[in-house]
Amino acid sequence: MSTHLITGAGSGIGAAVARRLLERGDELVLLARDAGRAKELAALHPGARTLVGDLGNPDRLSWAFAQQSLPERIDSLLHIAGVVELGQVGELTPKAWHYQLNTNLVAPAELTRLFLPQLRVAQGHVVFVNSGAGLSAHAEWSAYAASKHGLKALADSLREEEHGNGVRVSSVYPGRTASPMQVKVHQQEGREYDASRFIDPESVATTILMAIDLPRDAEVNDLTVRPGH
Repeated sequence: MSTHLITGAGSGIGAAVARRLLERGDELVLLARDAGRAKELAALHPGARTLVGDLGNPDRLSWAFAQQSLPERIDSLLHIAGVVELGQVGELTPKAWHYQLNTNLVAPAELTRLFLPQLRVAQGHVVFVNSGAGLSAHAEWSAYAASKHGLKALADSLREEEHGNGVRVSSVYPGRTASPMQVKVHQQEGREYDASRFIDPESVATTILMAIDLPRDAEVNDLTVRPGH
């Protein structure tokens, strides 16, 4: 039985991944930003453990975890949570930049640092759910794309550093996916949202499970997933 630590399990891709892993009998530890959210996640995914830590405040994660019981073994660390705030460079404030960089980049780096000992023991797997914006940046996406470009750099460096320890590292780059984040993006873009035009979160979940289930003789480094219609 494997143990997986997941961020972003409350909706979209993260919820789909958590559901699939629970259904097959794996152990889950779900990160929640506060106690209230932890209760919601526990109700959404019965049988999963929760861990409280705010990705928006990565400086406090180490302190928060010191107050809680942590898993002794982690077979996979799945970074799926993310935030987005669109805006032109001439309009985005430092607050908007920090919000996205902290949650999308600094927090995954800190989480990885804190749980590397457990991952090394298990020869585990770190999966960064990135974005098409992590490969190319468009108008009004500068801060989000910068955080995701940085996430690619984090994954690439971590892969080289931890290869000798048996830790595998994968980046998954989904295109637009039918999720609450996509609803927010469309609201910011002032466009009508049609979920049927985008990738089903279950399809992205399938690619993530494929990556972590691969035999030890193989490793998915970078996987791009795009809408099929």
